[in-house]
Amino acid sequence: MLRTIESLGSLRGKRVIVRCDLNVPLDGGRITDDGRISASLPTLQALIGQGARVVVVSHLGRPDGAPDAKYSLAPVAARLGELLGADVAFATDTVGDSAADAVARLTDGGVVVLENLRFNAGETSKADTERAAFAARLAALGDVLVSDGFGVVHRKQASVFELATLLPSAAGLLIATELDVLDRLTEKPEAPYTVVLGGSKVSDKLGVIGHLLPRVTSLLIGGGMVFTFLAAQGHKVGSSLLESDQLDTVRGYLAEAERLGVKIVLPTDIVVASKFGADAEHEVTAADAIEDTPFGASGLGLDIGPDSARAFADIIRASKTVFWNGPMGVFELAAFAEGTRRVAAALTEVDGLSVVGGGDSAAAVRILGFNDDQFGHISTGGGASLEFLEGKRLPGLEVLGWQ
Repeated sequence: MLRTIESLGSLRGKRVIVRCDLNVPLDGGRITDDGRISASLPTLQALIGQGARVVVVSHLGRPDGAPDAKYSLAPVAARLGELLGADVAFATDTVGDSAADAVARLTDGGVVVLENLRFNAGETSKADTERAAFAARLAALGDVLVSDGFGVVHRKQASVFELATLLPSAAGLLIATELDVLDRLTEKPEAPYTVVLGGSKVSDKLGVIGHLLPRVTSLLIGGGMVFTFLAAQGHKVGSSLLESDQLDTVRGYLAEAERLGVKIVLPTDIVVASKFGADAEHEVTAADAIEDTPFGASGLGLDIGPDSARAFADIIRASKTVFWNGPMGVFELAAFAEGTRRVAAALTEVDGLSVVGGGDSAAAVRILGFNDDQFGHISTGGGASLEFLEGKRLPGLEVLGWQ
């Protein structure tokens, strides 16, 4: 049974370390998508309301175990203060003098953000002893732990796993919400159930395909991974992204889907470009004629075509449960964003549960102008969501009592 905040008893005056996932995209010091910060607010507000002394810890980027100014959480702390409408202190280290002083200064209902956890090599060390040593230094700053960084629960890291064994620990509201949604996607989802998968590599999604095939009505495939499916059917794909070593696996899934009566829907048309770039020449062609454009064998498929986008949208709108992970094309470039836009728009019209599976999909819906409240749920953990849907055991959840 997952331990929740209520299991920790009264938190007034207690130092509560909250492991958030505030790994937001930055352009210099400017946050380009604060979705993960916003997602952390309900738990933080609940703790503040109880009079807890809140110590927020998180990672940002991959600074390789040493301080790196471009990965500082300082802008995140500033934005968190704006969203909370309260003063949020910032410590310039994680387990050093600045952190100890900032925590000591906290009063009931106060909040401090400590510097990037990954400025310390012990956070992500492969050695259990090194992670445990860093977790012990973190534990000295708190009385209890609330783990709420869903995006990292699939990682055995010091602040996610070892720290939860050293302090009384429980899951925050965000993790509880994520698990409720994922449970609805895996245990008796309402039919018709459609899963939409995109992104660059089919190898990243094989586990999800295998685990969900017996559960879904339709599986829609877009993004760069579609070209491995098309090649598995014998079509030429030009210079499009192709994982040749996965062709036999994909053929096996196509056969398994047919045996189960599940529809695997591939694009019937593709937007093919002369090169990868915003200024590339491009045209729409049939999915089985990618090399028949003027670009020949050097053509790159960078989005699903308009007919496919329309067909995908129709299937999504007719579904009662939809899970989407991975864009349909290179949505960052306007010429190749329409497939992703059409899929996102269709999800907003689902009469049932619509789930955007984190990562690039979450970024895409915001960049393309959609609001979070237009969807049933936007996950904060792409990799964690996928591993859950693959049926894998997640150490950051098991240590909180999840079975």
